[in-house]
Amino acid sequence: MIRSNASKAKTLSENSRRGVIYARVSSKEQDREGFSIPAQLKLLRDYAEAQRITIIEEYVDVETAKQSGRVNFGEMIHFLKRHPTVRSLLVEKTDRLYRNLKDWVTVDELDAEVHFAKEGVVLSGDSRSSEKFMHGIKVLMAKNYIDNLSEETRKGMLEKAEQGIWPSVAPFGYRNVAGPDGKRIIEVDPDVAPIITRIFEWYATGLYSVKEITKKAKAEGLVFRKSRKAVPVSTIHQVLRNRLYTGTFVWDGETYKGRHQPLISHDLWAYVQDVLDGRGIRKLHGTTKDFAFSGLIKCGHCRCALVGEIKKQKYVYYHCTGYKGKCGEPYVREEVLETQFSELLRQLRFDDEVHSWIVTALKECSADAKREQDEAIARLEAEIERLRNRCAVAWADKADGKITEAFYNRLTTPWIEEERRCLHDLEVHLTAENKFMDRGIQLLSLSQNAHRLFEVQEPYRKRALLNFVLSNSVWKNGELTADFKQPFDFLAESIADAGDVAGLEISDLAQKQKWLPGPASNQRPTG
Repeated sequence: MIRSNASKAKTLSENSRRGVIYARVSSKEQDREGFSIPAQLKLLRDYAEAQRITIIEEYVDVETAKQSGRVNFGEMIHFLKRHPTVRSLLVEKTDRLYRNLKDWVTVDELDAEVHFAKEGVVLSGDSRSSEKFMHGIKVLMAKNYIDNLSEETRKGMLEKAEQGIWPSVAPFGYRNVAGPDGKRIIEVDPDVAPIITRIFEWYATGLYSVKEITKKAKAEGLVFRKSRKAVPVSTIHQVLRNRLYTGTFVWDGETYKGRHQPLISHDLWAYVQDVLDGRGIRKLHGTTKDFAFSGLIKCGHCRCALVGEIKKQKYVYYHCTGYKGKCGEPYVREEVLETQFSELLRQLRFDDEVHSWIVTALKECSADAKREQDEAIARLEAEIERLRNRCAVAWADKADGKITEAFYNRLTTPWIEEERRCLHDLEVHLTAENKFMDRGIQLLSLSQNAHRLFEVQEPYRKRALLNFVLSNSVWKNGELTADFKQPFDFLAESIADAGDVAGLEISDLAQKQKWLPGPASNQRPTG
């Protein structure tokens, strides 16, 4: 929040001499190598000494695949809320502090002075709106970069699917095992598979409801693997819909022929689908017109859905379904909703000057991301070499008779597994196209043109665009309200608050902002 007067600024400056340190590692690799946390703490302690900031507390979070929470981040936030005289937060760089936009908002509400030591940035309530805007763009794009790495994981799963390997957790009736080539595959679970087959056979008779099938499966001993709790009706319904039991499966909208052994025939599965559809789907009569806003809007009075209906063979009106009882919300013309949706999307529009300015910021973000990627590749390559050297030394000891083959296998198995994991991570970094900046620019382009695209699209494309950008659309008393999804919520808020940013020249950024990277914070005015 922005300081409203000079006395608050003076108080913040005085309190900023007492602070906390926050350090975080986000991968098992960094924690194992043992240099990331110590390096962060040394950097931040030296920085605090140079800035004459007294450190009151230090907080460290280590996230692994099994423990992804940030307990100490929460503790730090509570500490700063309880101690108003501690107003400095020292962290190595942006991505160590924030994992998402919610974290950014949480820290911003502390009204503290945040020092990003490695980036040479100090942000506080008195920072220029342009600095905060630029910092927000960096937070946004750091999240986009993480999502890009996640996408590479999805690509790996898609590659497995294309090879006929189910790429996820085995469903009931199968279990995950290591295949001959080391890849995780699924094989028939001899204890559960017969029950799954009988579930399909029972339901195909048409004599039982899904609820009754669930009871029969429970009597047969079907339970969750880990909790050993009974399987609910919803899970049995998912089993009956799962094509994987036929030997084929659907992944990311495509159907693949699997390598696994089927539990039922294609004919049995198809017949079960017909029975399910006959029981579960109420046949809808009348027009087949594709209404643009079907499934998007809820009534603000009773929270029921708004549905489309054709009047006089040509006019489209939307009205509350009245599922919870008679609703007084009157019918509304589709054109009215379209106009109000378009006005919402116009909130993402900003002028060309600000667009050019943000593109400049994104290029700097891209350079930072590339540097991070290069560092990660170097760390992984060094770790792989270290593990291979360990295995080579152990092999030599085995050849010389110093250790037995059994001890050698016991010693090297975890090293080989760790090397395999590092190789996978390395492949992700090497094969991932660095579209960090391109994606940011595409995002801005969509923001710029969302309302124009919306106005000229076919109904199904309008619906897709609105689903991508908006959520929680509500119609009440003749007014449409909706929330922007991430990251469009951030863009809309930033655009609304960027009044003094729009007047900045691009050349001013190079001389005034210096935010990534910039001069050391001890060269910046603190008053």
